[in-house]
Amino acid sequence: MSSQTGLEVGLRQVAPIPLAARFGCEAGELLALVGPSGSGKTTILRCIAGLNHPGEGTVSCAGAAWLDTARGINLAPQRRSVGIVFQHYALFPHLSAQKNVEAAMAHVAAGERAGRARDLLQLVHLSGLEGRRPLQLSGGQQQRVALARALARDPAVLLLDEPFSAVDRVTRRRLQRELAQLRARIRVPIVLVTHDLDEARALADRMVILWRGETLQEGPTAQLMARPATAQVARLLDQNNLFEGRVAAQRPDESKTLLAWLGYTLEAVHAPAFGVGDAVSWMIPPECVILHRRDRPSAGENENPVSGVIRECVPLGETTSVALDIDAPAAVPLAMSLLTHHARRNRLAVGDRVRVTLLASGIHLMPPAEFSSARAADKSAWRE
Repeated sequence: MSSQTGLEVGLRQVAPIPLAARFGCEAGELLALVGPSGSGKTTILRCIAGLNHPGEGTVSCAGAAWLDTARGINLAPQRRSVGIVFQHYALFPHLSAQKNVEAAMAHVAAGERAGRARDLLQLVHLSGLEGRRPLQLSGGQQQRVALARALARDPAVLLLDEPFSAVDRVTRRRLQRELAQLRARIRVPIVLVTHDLDEARALADRMVILWRGETLQEGPTAQLMARPATAQVARLLDQNNLFEGRVAAQRPDESKTLLAWLGYTLEAVHAPAFGVGDAVSWMIPPECVILHRRDRPSAGENENPVSGVIRECVPLGETTSVALDIDAPAAVPLAMSLLTHHARRNRLAVGDRVRVTLLASGIHLMPPAEFSSARAADKSAWRE
């Protein structure tokens, strides 16, 4: 991959994390680095900025090499055109908002810095607060100052390290919306480190899934969420409906693969990579599990019908999270999500017996994987 406008990264051997990360980010694109604690997200960001030094690797931007260990190239941080926003702002407490922004303008003529700083603070919605020091600003306002300071360097790349994690939820959503609006105006590669999968889904064009320093998968956000390459990636993306089955038949003329699971035969989109009899892992997003209405049947109820008993029914604002125990020799939970007013209309309650449809278009097959200890390890890593 070679880009004259974007960022390209390939890193290995950054003690104590044995990295094996490779990805690219084009100008105007937002790429999210996602993974549990210890997966190397912040280390990678620091390597791009020149603050950490890998044993092996390359970093280039707009065709210019910032790091190439094989060629002995390793530009100092001040020679890399990077703007970086840290999790805890890192503002100078004794300087005003405007002076914090001006501090990043060594490349700008002294007489132009004040006006440019005011323009940047206006860009991040802080007009009128130029004279306030960090302690006189809210957390969200401090983060805006940090963003304005990062932009003051006229960066070729913008790096965001958990930028919204220290603010409340309402402020976080407002800052996310403002970042989404700002992207179109700055048109540089943006790399976002986040633990928040909802944030990554909302903001990122593409995602890189990391596990212990290794890139497991990279791709467009929607595609990656719906079609993870492995069960491990699916777990890291918090896909709860992850199961084991076996290919019962292949019907390429009908664009179908039949899947044997817990005594059911399910239709899925044709998956030619697997042969009849192959063991597979498979997943289905909760939104692709459709409740059969009690008051009247629908035409889609013949598509992969499955029955079970509700074990959990939790309203979460506009949506309700429901878990079923599937009718099978062993109790297997299946998660679904529906609008709360639909749940109320159907009078759903714990202990109710219901039928659901598993949309064939939502069923995704993957190579088989060990589930027990691996699932526990992956889930606990997110909580560290």
